[in-house]
Amino acid sequence: MGINKYNSEGYYDPTPHEALSNIIREEKAEKKSAFKPLVYICSPYSGDVDENVKKARAFCRFALGQNCIPIAPHLMFPQFMDDANPKERELALFMDIVLMGKCSEVWVLGNSISNGMTTEIEKAKKRRQTVRYFNAGYEEVEDL
Repeated sequence: MGINKYNSEGYYDPTPHEALSNIIREEKAEKKSAFKPLVYICSPYSGDVDENVKKARAFCRFALGQNCIPIAPHLMFPQFMDDANPKERELALFMDIVLMGKCSEVWVLGNSISNGMTTEIEKAKKRRQTVRYFNAGYEEVEDL
């Protein structure tokens, strides 16, 4: 049902038509912007853990600013799993891959790719997920 350009008496009345059309357009834009895709945050964890966690948090904040929902399991799993324990690290990487499968894109941050990141990127490419690379300034680049 469209908005009539004529008033109830049958006279052409463009002002209310334009105002109501703008309201409907804004409502549609709000609904469209409500969609936030899941993006998997792929960044280093091991090594300088404190610095890498700080960078991953900032990258998640960047993704949020891009209207996305960031998924960064390497910020969550170390809260209750031991990255130094090979069995737990393997299990965490398995769970990372499962979560990554729920995401529409994989976002890779940094100038270097760790072994865990390499595994994640290869799996994402095998699944034909979109993999996007970002430098330290959050500028998208072709590849790292």
